[in-house]
Amino acid sequence: MSDDQLGVASAESGLAGSASSVASFDEDMASPIRRIQHYLHANPTAIPFVVLLIGTAIFSVTAGAKFFAPFNLSLVLQQVTVIGVLGIAQTLIILTAGIDLSVGAIMLLSSIVMGRLAVVVGVPVEASFAIGLATGLICGLFNGILVALIKLPPFIVTLGTWSIYGSMVIFVSQSETIRSQDVAEIAPFLQWLGTRMPIGAGAVLTLGTVAMLLVALVLWYVLNRTAFGRHLYATGDDAEAARLAGINTNAILIAVYGVAGLICAIAGWVSIGRIGAISPLGGQNANLDAITAVVIGGTSLFGGRGSIVGTLIGALIVGTFRNGLALAGVDVLWQEFSVGSLIILAVAVDQWIRKASA
Repeated sequence: MSDDQLGVASAESGLAGSASSVASFDEDMASPIRRIQHYLHANPTAIPFVVLLIGTAIFSVTAGAKFFAPFNLSLVLQQVTVIGVLGIAQTLIILTAGIDLSVGAIMLLSSIVMGRLAVVVGVPVEASFAIGLATGLICGLFNGILVALIKLPPFIVTLGTWSIYGSMVIFVSQSETIRSQDVAEIAPFLQWLGTRMPIGAGAVLTLGTVAMLLVALVLWYVLNRTAFGRHLYATGDDAEAARLAGINTNAILIAVYGVAGLICAIAGWVSIGRIGAISPLGGQNANLDAITAVVIGGTSLFGGRGSIVGTLIGALIVGTFRNGLALAGVDVLWQEFSVGSLIILAVAVDQWIRKASA
């Protein structure tokens, strides 16, 4: 037998008793905390849902039967409708690891364009409504072009356009409020989403709430059942990796900001139905409330993780806490304090959950 044959025989005999199992890198003995961390990373709506349940349980004790009154529960839904729609728009932006500080200004500008054209100028309400929606779309596309093509940071871009669109609100409205009576007389369609629908036991919903749910359903389908949704998540998770995988990240960003602007215009229509009048001073805290709903709802500020359902739950959490604390007789100061604390806690939990994917 040659030396080579002896070497092969020796190697085979040495390997005969070696382990044949496949190497595994899974954490077979992961700690309970690590398991929870992974679960929450895979299910970002779990925490906000638990918070909503805990808040509901607390206020059922502190506020008594008044909190669970059907009319009060339906009132909470009405109060969070505008913020819920704006939160959906903000969710799309934050999922791409961006942020839009101008959503409230776009909402106001779109609603004022609709109202001024229809009530003051005399343009047919159908055309006024379409131009108002187009206004939101154009504002969003402008943001997206600056972010995607000019490569400016989203925070700086939308901080600047917040001031620009806010100035346009004052210019177009001429600092005048259009009375609800005038809107109802000349352009009642603009108030249509404020139509109240009794649903029994004193509870009342509006068509605006239905519109919010329909917008959420459409966007949920887009994010979870279409290629565009998968590309959006991929862009937010790692834009460079998405680009190398063949995704046109610039087109995704521009489309996302454009769709968000259109949704903001829909929020403007909802706000007209909710308030009745069209005022340049309405929705001053809409930007912060929308971001609050998104963050508390489990969407990561670093992009790539979150959901529309979580945002709606986040909006309900904010509405529930404010309503429950008000019924319990807590001062407005401490209501805002509690909401601010929830934001900080939500971001801290998000940071902790992100370690699961590290």
